[in-house]
Amino acid sequence: MKKVKWFERSFDFSSEQNIFPSIIERLKGTPARLDEKFRSIRINILEVKIDSTWSIKENLGHLTDLEPLWQGRLKDIINGDIELRPTDLANRKTDLANHNAKSLEELLNSFRQIRAQTVSVLEKLDEETIFRSALHPRLKTPMRTMDLFLFVAEHDDHHLARITELVKILG
Repeated sequence: MKKVKWFERSFDFSSEQNIFPSIIERLKGTPARLDEKFRSIRINILEVKIDSTWSIKENLGHLTDLEPLWQGRLKDIINGDIELRPTDLANRKTDLANHNAKSLEELLNSFRQIRAQTVSVLEKLDEETIFRSALHPRLKTPMRTMDLFLFVAEHDDHHLARITELVKILG
């Protein structure tokens, strides 16, 4: 089964229901899902690149690399900015981070710590803030706080699925 590339995905943020508590649970669960996933992955395939794409470790490190962006975009919404801050669509931060040189434990712990910071802030938001929005710079659509973090949860799942795909390919 071939998955859609991240930049080719479209998103529907039209729901008026407050699903934010469920989104927070997904975000809180990503570190545990990663811990579980990495229990069964052979160490000798963690740094292998296929067709110049990111290795398993680099996919994991990328989640940590982007967390400051998600935190910053939340600040943009809270501050009433019209548009969310842009990201580096080339993902140079991940390409330059040399995640393959880091231990798996370091990568997992770094993500767990920074995601806990994000979740801590999200759990304190009031309903007005959850429904406040700003324009997403690439998608050119308004994103409420709730939508932004649904997007983040989907991004987590995208990379979890990519790690699974790499494990299957690399055996």
